[in-house]
Amino acid sequence: QLEESGGGLVQSGGSLTLSCAASERTFSPYAVGWFRQAPGKERELVASITRSGSVNYADSVKSRFTISRDRAKNAVLLQMNSLKPEDTAVYYCAARSIMTSPYAYWGQGTQVTVSS
Repeated sequence: QLEESGGGLVQSGGSLTLSCAASERTFSPYAVGWFRQAPGKERELVASITRSGSVNYADSVKSRFTISRDRAKNAVLLQMNSLKPEDTAVYYCAARSIMTSPYAYWGQGTQVTVSS
């Protein structure tokens, strides 16, 4: 139900915007999160946004990444600025239906590579 796009190769200091689109226009989860997983590391939550617009960020990306909704496209965007080599990872978007549920809906992931 979720599909990511926008990954790629970028130089350190550059920017990328990832998009997470739901295949069903009526899909309206409680929250959507962007996760990432680098080789040999655990998956981590990078940013999340609730249906009401509340956002949260991991400390490592605060002031560099911005999560937002594109309601016209029923998508959630992750604008990534001032990228660093340590941001290199596979980025996944995920959704949870209600506040107390886990992230149960996942996309296939998109690779982000930041060269130094």
